[in-house]
Amino acid sequence: MLDAKVAELLNTQINKEFYSAYLYLDFANYYTEEGLDGFANWYNIQAQEERDHAMLILKYLQNNGCKVTLEAIDKPDKRYHSFADPLHAGYEHEKYVTSLIHNIYDAANQVKDFRTMQFLDWFVKEQGEEETNAENMIKKYELFGSDPRALYMLDGELGARVYTAPSLVL
Repeated sequence: MLDAKVAELLNTQINKEFYSAYLYLDFANYYTEEGLDGFANWYNIQAQEERDHAMLILKYLQNNGCKVTLEAIDKPDKRYHSFADPLHAGYEHEKYVTSLIHNIYDAANQVKDFRTMQFLDWFVKEQGEEETNAENMIKKYELFGSDPRALYMLDGELGARVYTAPSLVL
């Protein structure tokens, strides 16, 4: 059985991951409305990854005899005035999620919950990749977004992204 505080933080993280999926679906909807289907594809896949993260945590709690409580998921409240807005919001959101994962890791460390720390190692690494990807999206947009032809090519590049299920073994 997991420490009560660690289990509570993990349970809350399930909701945060589902919110991340909602947020990225909102980004995808915006880009679809703006005719940038490649950007939309990138964020639709990102939303799927966030749902996967939630399910991995849910399964981890279940496998450790913990009750899972699903809470309401907040509605995304972002407003977009330019193509860059979701990119910046996504980067800030990934940094926030990283802080949440680090907080859970710290709580597990304080109670010497090595199993949860090992489980979270994958998420720590994943968050590093997520932040890098989000930052790279901003850099690419800043380099190419003001040129319509280059934006078209970047949109095509993002449209080629395919979903890959996480490889974390529980």
